[in-house]
Amino acid sequence: MKLIRFGEKGKELPGIQTPEGINLDCSGFGEDWNEDFFNSDGLERLTDWLNTNQKQLKEIPTGLRLGSPIARPSKIICIGLNYRKHAEEAGMAVPEVPIIFMKATSSLCGPYDPIFIPKNSVKTDWEVELAVVIGKRAKYVKKENAFDYIAGYCLHNDVSERDFQLHHGGQWVKGKSADHFAPLGPVLVTKEEIKDPHNLRLWLKLNGEILQDSNTSDLIFDIPTLIEHLSQYMTLLPGDVISTGTPAGVGMGLKPEPQYLKDGDVVELGIEGLGVSKQVAINDPEA
Repeated sequence: MKLIRFGEKGKELPGIQTPEGINLDCSGFGEDWNEDFFNSDGLERLTDWLNTNQKQLKEIPTGLRLGSPIARPSKIICIGLNYRKHAEEAGMAVPEVPIIFMKATSSLCGPYDPIFIPKNSVKTDWEVELAVVIGKRAKYVKKENAFDYIAGYCLHNDVSERDFQLHHGGQWVKGKSADHFAPLGPVLVTKEEIKDPHNLRLWLKLNGEILQDSNTSDLIFDIPTLIEHLSQYMTLLPGDVISTGTPAGVGMGLKPEPQYLKDGDVVELGIEGLGVSKQVAINDPEA
């Protein structure tokens, strides 16, 4: 199953995308794709409801805005330096345990919304990442049971302001949390549709040029390891997002000179089986 949310920002309605790529309005189901939905066997209940109602669902008009495929989660947890070549290009040691940082949930936006370049930004960067969405409360999870706690997977652009991240007194969250710094989607693909999340091509283009092109097989810490590790330190709630890290090719690591987003740049990214998103970088309209 592929979940979507559509409509004006802050007023999104729930929907699904069929195997044929048709977007259908599921507002008649009466629930948003949020923590309560996942926590109450929502995917199973939605499947049963669709078996009876899908033929009567209205198609969503082409061109209508897509929002994040999940409503604002309790947490967006990110993993740093989880691809070896990315650690090397950043000039940082390959981590011995997962590096964890948070991204403010207010940074969440739709897959085709613009990236806002923040006020005083000099180094706004891109990061294609595989995001894991938690399906039920997870605490002290063992690796061998980790997949039981997954609802599905999403494409995520972990937009980052490197000067804020590295030179504003510590804490990466400063460089990760500006408005529109977390384009998620276009779809949440439930876990049964992705046979092996550790063998997916992921890529990113800037103004038509491929800069990131890798495979999740190169993850240093795999998804079960991350869920086990995180759940020792915090309770993962249904709908929480774990963004698993980015491969080499970010602007900070480009040679001979780093390159960062400027007003009008077009970022396009995708992950095999999870769709493609596209964002135009613009100066923050509130700056």
